[in-house]
Amino acid sequence: MEINVLGPVSVRLRNCSIVPTAGKPRQVLALLALRCGRAVSASTLMSEIWGDAVPRSGPTTLQTYVLQLRRRIEGSLPAGSNRTAKELLARSYNGYQLVAAPRSFDLAEFDRLAASGSAALAKCDAESASRYLGQALDLWRGPVLVDVPMGRVLAAAAATIEDARARVLEQRIVADLHLGRHAALIPELRKLVAAHPADENTCALLMIALQRSGALPRALQVFEDLGRALGGEPSACLQRLRQELLEDPARIEVSTYFPVECGLPQTV
Repeated sequence: MEINVLGPVSVRLRNCSIVPTAGKPRQVLALLALRCGRAVSASTLMSEIWGDAVPRSGPTTLQTYVLQLRRRIEGSLPAGSNRTAKELLARSYNGYQLVAAPRSFDLAEFDRLAASGSAALAKCDAESASRYLGQALDLWRGPVLVDVPMGRVLAAAAATIEDARARVLEQRIVADLHLGRHAALIPELRKLVAAHPADENTCALLMIALQRSGALPRALQVFEDLGRALGGEPSACLQRLRQELLEDPARIEVSTYFPVECGLPQTV
């Protein structure tokens, strides 16, 4: 089984899609896929589908959705298989579990690469950190489960995963700054600031990249634009960065504003 959730949902068994077209069965499969190898209670699945308005027929309807998914799994199994759809999508305690071990799962691979990149950054290995974190980001094909209707359970899970992506992106940019790639980062950072004009971390990274590229006035303009987006003064940290840009920009170190365990040396 291959599971991909970092973009449109894709769950394939022997290269055959088992993703249903109907919205609610699609939600059920998406939640089971996200928690592949772990049981998901029937109450959680029904909460995802109906929120607080679970109908009296909810348990029976959920069983129908599971039956539909099992039929799709059955249709993808080879003739004479020693596994059954009921074993691969099994009843587990008071819920259900997708027990098929995925041959590939993009979210698990993202987590593995992100952890490797974070560890490399903490060891002052900016080159490896940039590579691992970049590979993690390359797995994304769009917003999480972009083609799945989301109830509150999937929405909360998607928000957590998107937050993890934002952290990985920030770490990769920090690693690239330490590698002296400030000029190449400016277009990417400008797009991020345009999308999130009140994000202080992104603005700080753009200010540092611009200063290191010899564009101090533009770096200071980013600070002014941030103040307007916030509707007030930026944080004390950003004000300190602006002051250092004015007084002694050569001494600014990325690790002062985006610390890692060891503090990577500044690349000028």
